[in-house]
Amino acid sequence: MLTLHEFSLSGNCHKVRLLLSLLSLDYQSRLLNSAEREHKSESFLQLNPFGQTPVLTDGDTVVRDSQAILVYLARTYGADEWFPQDPAKMAEVVSWLAVAANEIARGPNALRLHYKFGRAINIDEATKITTQVLSVLNLHLQTRHWLANNTLTIADIAIYPYIALVNEGKFDLEPYLYVQNWMGRIEHLTGYVTMPGIQRFSD
Repeated sequence: MLTLHEFSLSGNCHKVRLLLSLLSLDYQSRLLNSAEREHKSESFLQLNPFGQTPVLTDGDTVVRDSQAILVYLARTYGADEWFPQDPAKMAEVVSWLAVAANEIARGPNALRLHYKFGRAINIDEATKITTQVLSVLNLHLQTRHWLANNTLTIADIAIYPYIALVNEGKFDLEPYLYVQNWMGRIEHLTGYVTMPGIQRFSD
């Protein structure tokens, strides 16, 4: 049985839930108590010594980090298109996974952490990064439906949540029409699941 150790309000956890649902995979959700810092408990640190969610267990296999979990699920349970084996196509997907772990984390995610959860950040820097990454995404999506290889991949799933939650970081998506259209395509997928706070563009 697949078990997802997670926080309900985490965008990184949501991207895993989203792929699990799109792949029609049954799993057990193990919600951690953030107030009691359960993610820093001795038992959880045995799963992930960094004390971060999400963590996926699949039998004896333990996978930490949301991007790594997407790769594992795609390669283990999904069709080749989700994370292709062709080196050039794989590299294109991985480049977007890197954006999710870098620019998205330091921009949209950071703004949300500040305005929703009170995290101290450099607001000007996070706003600048968010503006840059959304401008890049908007230009990229002007001529294509999906981020990588002209097909739906885990690249789209990795990037989507914190863009869809950017309103909680007090950032307006109105100028980014092609990003909005891309979000709408994801939200129309069979098996799509949302989470509290997501600003949808498919309604």
